[in-house]
Amino acid sequence: MLFTIRKSTWLLIAITALLLSQFFTQAYAHGMSAAEKQAIIDGGNWSYLSIGITHMLSGYDHLLFVFGIIFLLTSFKEIVKYITAFTLGHSVTLIYATFNGIQINYFFIDAIIALSIVYIAFANLDGFNKHLGVKAPNLLLMITSLGLIHGLGLSTRLQQLPLSESDLLLNIIAFNVGIEIGQILALSAMLVVMNILRKKLVFGTFNKIANYGLIFAGLFLFMMQSHGYWHTTTPDEFGFSNDNHIHHHIEMEQQRAAELINNSHRDSID
Repeated sequence: MLFTIRKSTWLLIAITALLLSQFFTQAYAHGMSAAEKQAIIDGGNWSYLSIGITHMLSGYDHLLFVFGIIFLLTSFKEIVKYITAFTLGHSVTLIYATFNGIQINYFFIDAIIALSIVYIAFANLDGFNKHLGVKAPNLLLMITSLGLIHGLGLSTRLQQLPLSESDLLLNIIAFNVGIEIGQILALSAMLVVMNILRKKLVFGTFNKIANYGLIFAGLFLFMMQSHGYWHTTTPDEFGFSNDNHIHHHIEMEQQRAAELINNSHRDSID
């Protein structure tokens, strides 16, 4: 049961969640200024490829979900099966939603993505059987379905970029290819670490700490993104004007976007 975990384990979980929260707070924003948009236009399709790579490598929510998936993987066949399911899922909605201009409030979709992190960690801990007394849903189906949701999140980011009407499909494909390259790079690093840890006697403890940490991180992200959603949909309920209410979020969004562009340009120069 949840409460039988040793106090030292809870302490490590709390420290991990605190460190993650500091990172998440810095990586909260959405949005892009006119200057960053012009920089992308000047860079052509290679900019979308580079930004796709950078976005995945800095996309804490997507990375945490992938990190949760690899706890389930013990063979190359399983790696291919589940990661392919996730990739197909997010690629379908990324391409379809962007090509058809389907827009969803980015805070709302990111809040759902945060819950997907909680779900995968809960499944890793056999929570359905231990705490709910039911059989867990089909894992392959769930990862594919959650991949569809992650794709909507990626689409909201892509639709903030200046997309060319004549080269729209190429823009989308370039961004998606960048996402997959970034995912492969991140996944490779994760698997190296996991393979080392699996050979250690402490892996069982690490498994609990990491997955409970993912649950805390996912819940923290959910609350943070829900807060942003309420800010953008019901600003009057906070007791001050809409402009004053969201100006800080806009500044955070622009700062985040500037970092994304600078990183992508630096990568292209290298």
